[in-house]
Amino acid sequence: MAFLYGVREKLLENVKESMQPGNETGSTKMVDQATLDKLEAGFAKFQATESKSLLKKYLTKEIFDALKVKKTSFGSSLLDVVQSGFENPDSGVGIYAPDAEAYIVFADLFDPIIEDYHKGFKKTDKHPPKNWGDVDSFANLDPNGEFVISTRVRCGRSLQGYPFNPCLTEAQYKEMEEKVSSTLSGLEGELKGQFYPLTGMTKEVQQKLIDDHFLFKEGDRFLQAANACRFWPTGRGIYHNDNKTFLVWCNEEDHLRLISMQMGGDLGQVYRRLVSAVNDIEKRLPFSHDDRLGFLTFCPTNLGTTVRASVHIKLPKLAADLSKLEEIAGRYNLQVR
Repeated sequence: MAFLYGVREKLLENVKESMQPGNETGSTKMVDQATLDKLEAGFAKFQATESKSLLKKYLTKEIFDALKVKKTSFGSSLLDVVQSGFENPDSGVGIYAPDAEAYIVFADLFDPIIEDYHKGFKKTDKHPPKNWGDVDSFANLDPNGEFVISTRVRCGRSLQGYPFNPCLTEAQYKEMEEKVSSTLSGLEGELKGQFYPLTGMTKEVQQKLIDDHFLFKEGDRFLQAANACRFWPTGRGIYHNDNKTFLVWCNEEDHLRLISMQMGGDLGQVYRRLVSAVNDIEKRLPFSHDDRLGFLTFCPTNLGTTVRASVHIKLPKLAADLSKLEEIAGRYNLQVR
């Protein structure tokens, strides 16, 4: 299935189709007894924990009972959504979307978590139309090089027509990697570079990518519990340009993580490079997008623009008092990493 009409429109088509005799699709699909048993046992165990996650906050017994029998047309159940949070009660959020439809089928759980995490984006709100803004409005944050060590801007994207990691088959992983590598090989100018598949990677290439801090690894316990690391390393790969200022991760957590970065504080240059790259890639690889939520990815923390910008800065005196640093960062909705 391709999300050619937007996720909501396609899901409505599925529901209408499911009403025809002999059809069972979309949110009307019921889970099997084994899945129900796992959900019931997991929910009971999770409720007994002291978890501070958003999953614990919003997965009430009423919501659980309403959603536990539902499935998306990709076959995703509530178990696929919550299993990472159940197994890792120390999660901050605790849920993932196994496919784009999950944001609608399990909206009664996703919507309040999205509103809480994204500081007030209500279920009645709508993300603005796609717009990168004025890319020339950003300048060098630290022209004298006194404070900023490096600058990084990234975004996540999902390929239209494919589910997210937990629902991908091995064949789909391979198909996606081929599409991504062939598309990236067409990049030109400062974006021109090379794609390195994880499958069959030599020790020399592996060490080179480790030294450059580019290589991602299997083993994140939150992703493992979400069933997002199957068939590893099939379908995974890394691309970087010749200048090592533009990087793409293929099928790590999201289908694509696109990263622009460089030493120093020239945010404008970093941002313009990312915008140029994403626009070029989207011409050949349509992305999964929803009119209300914006760009859709595996984790509800990465919705809307999915853009995150960060700087690595020197604050030796403030960093000497971690509690003071965290207090000031919190005042401006920043995170200390």
